[in-house]
Amino acid sequence: MCDPVAPVQASWCASPNFGPRRGGLRPSVVVLHYTAMQSAEAALERLCDPAAEVSAHYLIGRDGGLWQMVREDQRAWHAGVGEWCGLEDINSRSIGIELDNRGDHPFSEPQMAQLERLLAQILQRWSIAPEAVIGHSDMAPGRKMDPGPRFDWQRLSRLGQARATPPVSGRCLCDPDVPLGALLRTYARDLGYTSDVDDETLLTTLRLRYRPWAKGPLVAEDLAPLAQADLWF
Repeated sequence: MCDPVAPVQASWCASPNFGPRRGGLRPSVVVLHYTAMQSAEAALERLCDPAAEVSAHYLIGRDGGLWQMVREDQRAWHAGVGEWCGLEDINSRSIGIELDNRGDHPFSEPQMAQLERLLAQILQRWSIAPEAVIGHSDMAPGRKMDPGPRFDWQRLSRLGQARATPPVSGRCLCDPDVPLGALLRTYARDLGYTSDVDDETLLTTLRLRYRPWAKGPLVAEDLAPLAQADLWF
């Protein structure tokens, strides 16, 4: 059975874990998650279990199967404690999409293709900017890691469904008198990373999104994906 208001052909599996969006808020953010479970069916069971007290608006299986559990105009319980662009109660401001993935393997082609179709409609319907498509780790740094280092953010960026990160070439224009850590925190805050976390956690969070292969201490290359014009030319 399909929910008559579903934006795509999703199987409707109602979760009891939802409520009204607070303060008359509308969706302005999309938060992507991985389930960290062995199967979509196991994730669906948990997301619809009243004892678990968690849910999401959508779940996408590895085979591209799509389930909807909460109507988009309602508040699903997927984000938890966190902050984005200085704003809290992300549940009331967002649409949550769970992806069937343990977090240690690539996301399948059918799953990514279904996500792209779903995102295209959500962004258009609610007038959400690509920059507001974020990972759970972005709004809850240090607490959450999903959708993890195997998620292909560049693929969404190329389609205009996530923040664009144009390639950077040339030499660094960093002011040698300004510590890289201070620059990283300033530029990260400009992008929406406003959670009160330490420098190491912030760096780990940004690398998870933009440079998941990077290790070791902060380097100037960590600033490049933030695309600040006064850093590179």
